[in-house]
Amino acid sequence: MPSTPRPRTSEDRATFRRRCLRAAAVTGFLALGATALIGGPALAAHGDVSLAGSNFEIDTDANLKVDHTAPPSLDWANVAEARKADLASGSGDDSFGQGSKEDTLVPSVVDGSIPPNKSDLKNFGTYLEETAGGDFLHMFWHRVQDPSGTTNMDFEFNQSETISSNGVTPERTAGDLLIQYDLSQGGTNPQLFLSTWVASGPKSQCEAANSTPCWGTRVNLSATNDATGSINTSAIPSAEADGLGDISPRTFGEATVDFSAIVGDDCVAFGSAYLKSRSSDSFTAAMKDFIAPLETGINNCGALKIVKTKKHAAATPTTQPHAGVVFNVSGGSLPAGTTATTNASGVACIAGIDAGSYTVTEQVPTGYAVTSANPQNATVVADTTCDTATPVTFTNMPLTNFTITVDSQIDGGTASTIDCDAAADPPFEATTGANGDGSLTKNNLQPGTYTCVIIIDP
Repeated sequence: MPSTPRPRTSEDRATFRRRCLRAAAVTGFLALGATALIGGPALAAHGDVSLAGSNFEIDTDANLKVDHTAPPSLDWANVAEARKADLASGSGDDSFGQGSKEDTLVPSVVDGSIPPNKSDLKNFGTYLEETAGGDFLHMFWHRVQDPSGTTNMDFEFNQSETISSNGVTPERTAGDLLIQYDLSQGGTNPQLFLSTWVASGPKSQCEAANSTPCWGTRVNLSATNDATGSINTSAIPSAEADGLGDISPRTFGEATVDFSAIVGDDCVAFGSAYLKSRSSDSFTAAMKDFIAPLETGINNCGALKIVKTKKHAAATPTTQPHAGVVFNVSGGSLPAGTTATTNASGVACIAGIDAGSYTVTEQVPTGYAVTSANPQNATVVADTTCDTATPVTFTNMPLTNFTITVDSQIDGGTASTIDCDAAADPPFEATTGANGDGSLTKNNLQPGTYTCVIIIDP
């Protein structure tokens, strides 16, 4: 049984943060610097290599069943993971072609069988475990046969929901994650690495490419005790395979990554993930088989949606969307001075922000009065988008000015009083001057009934 790794010291944690900050550069990985990292793997007496703080079993001989009732007490058989099966092996199985590599911006997707000495994939799954001390990302892969040579499985997690020009994989954006599962020939203890997608900047940020965009410099998560994994060294019978069927030795692997250590405490949204295999342990090796992306459900971010309408007497219907209205939004981790402006549909939205309470204040446009509360409190709910968020609604009413004029035809011949609402504060009233002329003007009136009495020469 492997020996127990030592707990990380504060110096170890500081070193890890420095390495990650250098590797992340402009990718948004900077949030790691404020993260309190969780300790390394603690080997339990029953032979698991689970990460400390996690309740998920990563067994030295990987399997899918719960082996113990005491923590760790989660395994693939009793969690609701996101799971995806590959297309059937053979000429209809999709794979990467034309020399596509990890750094290829849009990898080429082709049909064709996988060479027998490479990993022909069958299934993969992901599960995010949320605990009081942090989040843990669990992954498994399942392949057809035990290939010769090394095992190289890469899990790519993407933030964007936009599909690239190959029609299958999402477009990459800064901060996307590539978790690499590397296992030497005959080995049972994989090494796990992390790269983040770098959108721009100097090539020194890249692991292998000569220019950005690229996958950034790799961080060895196993070396920093922020990841653990294993492979099955014995057969797994169908009855214990959670629906995957009989699994022969060395065709199933699993891993756990300290997700909070990777992404920090801010909200994260990796909507999809896919699994792929490389032809060798070189990062620049050609990619081979892959399983098309699945929806991960990894999203603790939310959206703040604002709907703005106005009344317009000449329009049908009289309530219309109000475009171009600016709102000040504060709360969460939003920077001071954050604003949102309504579009032609009268909608403004800020997506990908922390769940919680926010304050929304309308910058009331000239000629209108707010007929709803201003400001308003808004609650952002995790795992919502601009399409699914419950909006806060603001309504405006156009304003009107009126002027009543009295003109004595004989200069000073009459004196008059204009009284629209003497009880108002200030009163709606005016008297004529010495020449008998005068007027009363009232501005910024909302729609309503205003009755005026003009008394001439009482």
